[in-house]
Amino acid sequence: MAGRKTSILEAAARVIARRGVRGLRVEELAAEAGVSTALIYYHFKDRTGILRQTLEFISDRAERYTTERAAGGEELGPRAELEQTLLLELQDTPEVRENSTAWGELRASAVFESELREDLARATLIWVQEIADLLGRVVPMASATALAAAAERLTALLEGLSMRWLCGGIPLDHARTLLVEGVDAELKRLQR
Repeated sequence: MAGRKTSILEAAARVIARRGVRGLRVEELAAEAGVSTALIYYHFKDRTGILRQTLEFISDRAERYTTERAAGGEELGPRAELEQTLLLELQDTPEVRENSTAWGELRASAVFESELREDLARATLIWVQEIADLLGRVVPMASATALAAAAERLTALLEGLSMRWLCGGIPLDHARTLLVEGVDAELKRLQR
């Protein structure tokens, strides 16, 4: 059963990335996942359940691809780990494109669908805290407040750069360069 549920969540991320949250139809999701609509309702109860669990799924998937290291890869220092974690959100792979697009669609829909706001805020807070922890390893004497603010700015920058890259507004290499420059600026600010 867990494999089927994962397949449905993968399909939901694809459908949301392609059609947006407003374009998500249970029948289309069922066809994309190769399951019945009854099975979708069994696992998720309703459309809101699908959206909430898809948000959790893409957050978990992003955490996986941003924390995995190449097999046999050398241990990274704190700054390199921070940069790598952020830059792995700017990869030209189907999984990252789909994840980033679905995240953006879910974020945009929360403006109109208040039942998603709390879940989205929680997922964002977890992400910000993870980046603040990495920043704290680079600048251990920085205050928790300063680390949280820097992490908030960096994750917001990353989201904006990702959307601009995904829609063709800027090239990927430029987005990655701007992100590294943002990391440099935040680290300098924290070291004052």
